[in-house]
Amino acid sequence: MDFNMKKLASDAGIFFTRAVQFTEEKFGQAEKTELDAHFENLLARADSTKNWTERILRQTEVLLQPNPSARVEEFLYEKLDRKVPSRVTNGELLAQYMAEAASELGPGTPYGKTLIKVSEAEKRLGAAERDFIHTASLSFLTPLRNFLEGDWKTISKERRLLQNRRLDLDACKARLKKAKAAEAKATCEGDTVPDFQETRPRNYILSASASALWNDEVDKAEQELRVAQTEFDRQAEVTRLLLEGISSTHVNHLRCLHEFVKSQTTYYAQCYRHMLDLQKQLGSSQGTIFPGTFVGTTEPASQPLSSTSPTTTAATMPVAPTGAGLATPEEAALCLEEVAPPASGTRKARVLYDYEAADSSELALLADELITVYSLPGMDPDWLIGERGNKKGKVPVTYLELLS
Repeated sequence: MDFNMKKLASDAGIFFTRAVQFTEEKFGQAEKTELDAHFENLLARADSTKNWTERILRQTEVLLQPNPSARVEEFLYEKLDRKVPSRVTNGELLAQYMAEAASELGPGTPYGKTLIKVSEAEKRLGAAERDFIHTASLSFLTPLRNFLEGDWKTISKERRLLQNRRLDLDACKARLKKAKAAEAKATCEGDTVPDFQETRPRNYILSASASALWNDEVDKAEQELRVAQTEFDRQAEVTRLLLEGISSTHVNHLRCLHEFVKSQTTYYAQCYRHMLDLQKQLGSSQGTIFPGTFVGTTEPASQPLSSTSPTTTAATMPVAPTGAGLATPEEAALCLEEVAPPASGTRKARVLYDYEAADSSELALLADELITVYSLPGMDPDWLIGERGNKKGKVPVTYLELLS
């Protein structure tokens, strides 16, 4: 094998010189060329961008795939440049179990029919989740990874090169300073008048020779300093341009963040529509499954309004149906006043949440109060007639806990 010993020795010498300069700077024994304040601010902003991009990327991956083993598997597939196998979402797996249970327990039974309906809804939720993960990965995670694996690696490489150029520059400054000090000392010794009574004034001759040698050393050090300064300035400009490009990175990440929010909004809107459709299907089948009775939740879906924050309540409170197919508010109010409650079928109900009446046909509710409820023929199953004293009006079933 052909080795270039001269180049190897030169590289070893440069490495040793940089190591010595770096060590002396750490111990405060050598001067260090400081970068200007603007450059330091660019470096700090670039480091912050890199650190927070890594954190956001990792946490978004956890959001999209909570299973750490699955994340490691996907990472290995990406590193091996292999296609990640299709993975069943939790919603799709739940839908599969429910469908199998309905098939075994009897698809014609009320429980089996309900299992089939819920499994179909869960399957649609799983498909929506799959689309969301795919969209978020392409529009948000991929640009963040491209920055860390592409632009940031380039910036890091140029920063390391700038650091080496700075060490070379400071080493040349230190070498020139030492050469000038030695030259000045040799010049002072050479200016001393020699004693010509001696047969060989060797001290004078050696001093003059040393002065000439140090003069050459100073010229050489100055030349090396000029070259090192030029290389440092050129590398500093290249690094500065890359660091200023972080502003463009922020703009790109901002656009990707908007895309992520858009995909997440679409996903949750799809989930809401699927669950609302499921709720309507299950509500319309209550009268068939449990004829002559009203089915209410035995446990509240969430804490009462008085013990929850406005944000939590808005996110968890059931949505009352619109009461489509009923009479107008004026006609409904008139009919409700004229209709007497049935002799049988009335029940007591506890109010789970505060409810503000939308019109005169509805009854306003307060959390934890007890009212009497009953149904009318042909009435929407999501609504009941509620009575409190002399007041009467429609109330949503989802706001009630029916008692025995």
